[in-house]
Amino acid sequence: MDEHTPVLIGAGQFTYRGKAEVAPTPIDLVAVAAERAAKDAGLGPESLAGLDALAVVGFTVDAPGGLERLPFPRLKNPPKSLARRLGADPRHAVYSHMGGNSSQQVINHLCERIARGETDFALAVGAEFLGSLMKRIRTGAPFPPDYGDDETGAPERIGDPRPGATPQEAAHGLGFPVNTYPLFENALRARDGRSLEDHQQRLGELFSPFTKVAAQNPDAWFPTERSPEELITVTEQNRMISYPYPKYLNAIMEVDQSAGVLIASVKKARELGVPEDRWVYLHGCADASDLWYPMDRQDFHSSPAIRLTGKRALEMAGIGLDQIDYIDLYSCFPVAVEVAAEELGLAIDDPRGFTVTGGLPYAGGPGNNYAMHGVVVMMQKLRARPGTYGLCTANGWFLTKQSTGIYSTTPVEGPWGRQDPKVLQKEIDALPHPEIVETPEGPATIETYTVCHSREGYRMAIVIGRDAEGRRFVANTPPDQAVLMDLESREGVGRTGTVRPSQDGKLNIFTPD
Repeated sequence: MDEHTPVLIGAGQFTYRGKAEVAPTPIDLVAVAAERAAKDAGLGPESLAGLDALAVVGFTVDAPGGLERLPFPRLKNPPKSLARRLGADPRHAVYSHMGGNSSQQVINHLCERIARGETDFALAVGAEFLGSLMKRIRTGAPFPPDYGDDETGAPERIGDPRPGATPQEAAHGLGFPVNTYPLFENALRARDGRSLEDHQQRLGELFSPFTKVAAQNPDAWFPTERSPEELITVTEQNRMISYPYPKYLNAIMEVDQSAGVLIASVKKARELGVPEDRWVYLHGCADASDLWYPMDRQDFHSSPAIRLTGKRALEMAGIGLDQIDYIDLYSCFPVAVEVAAEELGLAIDDPRGFTVTGGLPYAGGPGNNYAMHGVVVMMQKLRARPGTYGLCTANGWFLTKQSTGIYSTTPVEGPWGRQDPKVLQKEIDALPHPEIVETPEGPATIETYTVCHSREGYRMAIVIGRDAEGRRFVANTPPDQAVLMDLESREGVGRTGTVRPSQDGKLNIFTPD
């Protein structure tokens, strides 16, 4: 092997379930994951002082929107604070922009730096601490003095900083994943011609095996096996969030979890004395984004970016899909799994299963860092069966940003080379898409929709539709409970109505016939 071949040598994760008032700080969480990764590689924590590259996955609290206004001591430069905690002085230290693709993306990035000879010893790590943070804020519990930092200077960022929705999309409710993914789910159901009841059963049958995996995962946030019926039956504990997803089918971000991996060149791994039976190679990888904003998509039941990143990663690895032994598909909501499986060419009942952790609703949805937990567990699986291969996908925003990785203990042959992501991106950006009209008026047809709930009950419906000229628009329905109930009782896709601006001109209102 080339001495610059990148290799993952250590993996660590941590789930904190204790009292919020004494919960670890954000830097505590990522430091624990880093130290566990070092131990997993057979190294002491002092070895981390030798890191020459560090990538921290962006914390959810730094995402644009409401969370950035939460009152608590903040980290101004997480990579710098972590480096100081570890006693390291890396030449390259980056902090990712928002997106669940970030974990795999920073691994791909660091491996490329190692292959180019720019880095020898790197850490990719992230954490989520919304669980204890929100409890601290709600109860008024004090924060320890070292919860934030006094660093000066903003961190270098990696990734795409664009928000996931346009201002108009956000005004109608598309700025939140719990509102937007159901739009894809309902479009997929309508395309396939399934009844509302049959499709709900399908969702339960898809995610029930995830709960079984989570129940056997000691680091899972909800290690509870549930039947398909438990997942889809609306109860006081499993209230409807946005149709067709009750709470048990949603990713849960209020967790306290961290995970990270150590990556080195083959030369450095040997110098550190890491046994080769700990080595796991990134055989294939790719990154790309679909047409960025939801309204720009070709349709709401596909993802060219998932298809193309999967295809490219397999080509880079030099294997076929039938040679993959373990799979972890990003699973924030059922439709993310359904679309990924279809685009990758996997049957929905593939006997290999679609998760090694239990997935975001059950193992935990630690903000942008879930996929790092997937890689950590995948490394454990591959080491236990040397020579096998694992596929991990990572998804950001609203089926927008995609990163894929293929792993194995089998050594990489020849030089390691990552294709420039611009190659795939150019192909995707050239795809045709519908014309958008911001102020539609007149007869219209529903292309897809969802009904959003609050704890008190029905709240609003979001409609994406086409006007008489075939142009796409976004709208809400009138706040009429009868209209909202009707959209949940029979298929809404394809139904006709009228769309016009609201009285204040800030929103579009679609009234079904």
